[in-house]
Amino acid sequence: MSFPLIFERSRKGRRGLKLVKAGPKAEDLIPKEHLREVPPRLPEVDELTLVRHYTGLSRRQVGVDTTFYPLGSCTMKYNPKLHEEAARLFADLHPYQDPGTAQGALRLMWELGEYLKALTGMDAITLEPAAGAHGELTGILIIRAYHEDRGEGRTRRVVLVPDSAHGSNPATASMAGYQVREIPSGSEGEVDLEALKRELGPHVAALMLTNPNTLGLFERRILEISRLCKEAGVQLYYDGANLNAIMGWARPGDMGFDVVHLNLHKTFTVPHGGGGPGSGPVGVKAHLAPYLPVPLVAKGEEGFYLDFDRPKSIGRVRSFYGNFLALVRAWAYIRTLGLEGLKKAAALAVLNARYLKELLKEKGYRVPYDGPSMHEFVAQPPQGFRALDLAKGLLELGFHPPTVYFPLIVKEALMVEPTETEAKETLEAFAEAMGELLEKPKEWLENAPYSTPVRRLDELRANKHPKLTYFDEG
Repeated sequence: MSFPLIFERSRKGRRGLKLVKAGPKAEDLIPKEHLREVPPRLPEVDELTLVRHYTGLSRRQVGVDTTFYPLGSCTMKYNPKLHEEAARLFADLHPYQDPGTAQGALRLMWELGEYLKALTGMDAITLEPAAGAHGELTGILIIRAYHEDRGEGRTRRVVLVPDSAHGSNPATASMAGYQVREIPSGSEGEVDLEALKRELGPHVAALMLTNPNTLGLFERRILEISRLCKEAGVQLYYDGANLNAIMGWARPGDMGFDVVHLNLHKTFTVPHGGGGPGSGPVGVKAHLAPYLPVPLVAKGEEGFYLDFDRPKSIGRVRSFYGNFLALVRAWAYIRTLGLEGLKKAAALAVLNARYLKELLKEKGYRVPYDGPSMHEFVAQPPQGFRALDLAKGLLELGFHPPTVYFPLIVKEALMVEPTETEAKETLEAFAEAMGELLEKPKEWLENAPYSTPVRRLDELRANKHPKLTYFDEG
């Protein structure tokens, strides 16, 4: 059944609220050239229609509050409602407030930075970036500023990226003005060390790594990789998308990484999906600290303040100081669990992934890189089955599908991440559903789903010809 847009429910003259005229008129406060010549084309609906519309819309959506959400590499873990309450305490905070009137908020940001530095082994941090990819760009710009400051900006023009990396890694490096060269994976799914050695040199600015990598495998030769990079003057960049597998157990800084970006909307339970808001703090070693964005939250004799006096800074990367309410949620998560709780969360994420991997192997799925997986793994269906068809079939059986066709080095990839917050029974039910799909007729799979609000969509057309706005032709 089609679901009308709020504009299609609009009827001229209907109102859901009544605005009281008070104070000066808009034209008395805003210059004429900035005023609209015609009113905005907003929908006109009564309150009941409005409530029913958005309540109905919410019931058609899927999220971690309603179903198991095993998207590999995206860490769709449950977001405790306690953290929502904590964020709500700061709902009236305004970014233009004098820092002297926002000492509690600044203290929270400073403490969160200290926690994240301790967890990652970094020396300095910014909380400003608004998402993971934004953190990536910030980190690479810091590396670029560092090389330029040393007089090597013109020679170090290449960033190395493994073939299993997140797609945002090469995109980020390219956006920062670098050439991107791919490093292949070895037979065990880790970085091919000999191929890396051939690429390293005075022309390379950075190597971007995720550890564990996107196959869910820990790079066991990371210390050797770090040593090779240091000898070549190459900065080692850590994509923190998979930190939830090792938080509290191992630190990127101890592995030799120079820059770390974190996904608070993955690892630290900030709500994830729907376009944000995300949060992508960036931590750096001491030699890169001068280049961090401004301002930084600092602690002085008279309290906390915003430090703008940083002459080598790459400048602002976002308005104000980051997505603050996302930071509150992450702070609450860390304070609620403590170090031992964070370690247990990471251990359970690994345990759940390994258990689910074995269940799927029993059902007939193959794991091409079947090493000691961490928080996620990449499986393949048996010969003759398409990952896309299985994903659509899962929707019909009431489960959100895992990530499909990523990483690209695995054909018909099913990238599964159960997270630490799912119960054993949920994992077993998911594995049963995956097994049931292999017993379905081919025609059934090719036409699934059947009972969802919309059937199988032409996703290629949706990507190439998106309809992003609605215009009332009347």
